[in-house]
Amino acid sequence: MRTALVYHEEMTAARLLWEDPECEIERPERLTAALERLQQGGLEQRCLQLAAREASEAELGLVHSPEYVSLLRGTQALGTEELQALSGQYDAVYFHPSTFHCARLAAGAALQLVDAVLTGSAHNGLALVRPPGHHSQRAAANGFCVFNNVAIAAKHAQQKHGLQRILIVDWDVHHGQGIQYIFEDDPSVLYFSWHRYEHGCFWPYLRESDADAVGLGQGRGFTVNLPWNQVGMGNADYMAAFLHVLLPVAFEFDPQLVLISAGFDSAIGDPEGQMQATPECFAHLTQLLQVLAGGRVCAVLEVTVAAGRARRPGVEGGYHLESLSQSVCMVVKALLGDPAPPLSGSMVPQHSALESIQSVRAAQAPHWTSLQQQGPAPLLDPRTCSPEGRRPPVLPGGPEFKAAEAQTSAVLRSLLDQPHLYPTPPVRTAAALTAQDAALVLPPDVLRQEGSAPQEETQAWARLHEALAEDTAFIALGKVLHLLNGILDGQVSGGIATTPAAAATLEVAIRCGLSHRAQRVLCVAAGQLDRPPDLASDGRNLWLNIRGKEAAALSTFHVSVPLPGTTGGFLSCILALVLPLAYGFQPDLVLVALGPAHGLQDPQAALLAALLRGPAGGRILVLVEQESTSQLVGVLARVLHGEAPPSLGPFSVASPEDLQALIRLRGQLEAQWKMLQVAAPS
Repeated sequence: MRTALVYHEEMTAARLLWEDPECEIERPERLTAALERLQQGGLEQRCLQLAAREASEAELGLVHSPEYVSLLRGTQALGTEELQALSGQYDAVYFHPSTFHCARLAAGAALQLVDAVLTGSAHNGLALVRPPGHHSQRAAANGFCVFNNVAIAAKHAQQKHGLQRILIVDWDVHHGQGIQYIFEDDPSVLYFSWHRYEHGCFWPYLRESDADAVGLGQGRGFTVNLPWNQVGMGNADYMAAFLHVLLPVAFEFDPQLVLISAGFDSAIGDPEGQMQATPECFAHLTQLLQVLAGGRVCAVLEVTVAAGRARRPGVEGGYHLESLSQSVCMVVKALLGDPAPPLSGSMVPQHSALESIQSVRAAQAPHWTSLQQQGPAPLLDPRTCSPEGRRPPVLPGGPEFKAAEAQTSAVLRSLLDQPHLYPTPPVRTAAALTAQDAALVLPPDVLRQEGSAPQEETQAWARLHEALAEDTAFIALGKVLHLLNGILDGQVSGGIATTPAAAATLEVAIRCGLSHRAQRVLCVAAGQLDRPPDLASDGRNLWLNIRGKEAAALSTFHVSVPLPGTTGGFLSCILALVLPLAYGFQPDLVLVALGPAHGLQDPQAALLAALLRGPAGGRILVLVEQESTSQLVGVLARVLHGEAPPSLGPFSVASPEDLQALIRLRGQLEAQWKMLQVAAPS
């Protein structure tokens, strides 16, 4: 895997030349701080480093009017007073003699990244740019955005590379109205944005930022707005938005490229955004997006202010440099294939977040079969904000500003310890194979494990099952125990093992994990694998059986669901049941077992394994019954190592039987597992 990092130091040249409280917070340090943290963490050195080029005026013209480009070109020759006068014509924008050059570099960096990914020079990447772009419109700068970098990159991918379906994910805390306006009637671009909205009381104060703004004409359904109507949204809220809104629609859309408008004022520590998502959350979001489009993900950093005249400008990209820098590093680590640290905090979505999710699902359900499949959700009555209700300024040094800083300072200090709490294991992926699979060709960086647990340890665990006394099963068990110990000790992130006795080996792995270091073990079993009857029901083990005889919640921690027969049914099962349970459980270890007659196609098994890398911070062990094909083992090894899973193929609707079974099962479990909820409780 190659991850490109595109940057040019000359993008830091533009700066404010006069006093303006609204604009003073936008500084080059926001870009340099992120780069310095990437260098300190050794991440820049692991990337394919590319120097940004200037976008040509013809490339800028893919989105912007010739008159606007000419106006910006002319700023290079203006004096300070003229620049200040021109800046005053726009909302929260300042111009500098270097602005045109910097903005062309920013757009060119996005184009260069897209070219590298679509030509195969890189698999994915990040463009560190300044100024940002998602507020910029065809003929107007806005919120410190000059040229719309991501929109230009999308148009470029369409025209130069012939792409027909592009997904843009905008996780900045402000609505990227510029991107929405450019593509709102275009069904070839799916635009998703979550943003602080507060019923229109938060900048940019637009009615078209609400959930019922779904696009125009042929583009209806291809604009997906998820408005946050309260502050304080955290990891659970962001994950719920991805699992219950974005990913179902994205899989149905089937993009050929994913572009991320990556602003981090939606992370903890930003007085403007006032959200609570921690940096590691952005690693999980990135990992989830990497299962789309064959892993072709291009993130474009948004590091500036998005502003409104009636209040202090926000900081698109993050006010707090430490939170911003760590969030950027988390995204790059995810792009490189590193495991994401476990999510911290309670995984219970807030009531207001569920109202927002309910509203957007209701607004989008007429356009997307995948949202219809998960059950009806009534559209909540939209509320609008009067001009008098708009948020007052949040001034640096003011009481609200200081309160926000005090609230997050302790959490931010703890974030400094995250790399030490969850160091990257020396070995990302290891494979423990039986002699029968010795000839299997593994990806180059996957370690073929030859070691085994001590004979005494293996013998002690083998006494649990007669099937493990047989020579090949006993040898395989020793290798599995050795690999499992490496995962639990932090020497190996994840692994795959083959065994002739999957059921017996799985029970040993559960008991060994619980007795070793894991407090909670998630087990996802596919095929003829039953939960051991004498396994303790103490809440430390969550057992999910895919391809069970019927959909049933046998207990809070024992769930069975039949294997759906269609692509849409399988995706609904994974996104609406398996992953919400997995993230809600917050396991220390994930065990995936593919037993006899598991019935999963190779792409389905690969997607399941790829998505389950997240909940336990990459600590995952996949056990495969020896009868499975060597091709399946190779595919699983690659996705555990961070590669994208193969496509599931064309989207097909879930059967009514599968749909009703899933809805009933979720209804039985929602009271205990809040991540399953897709609507606010009445």
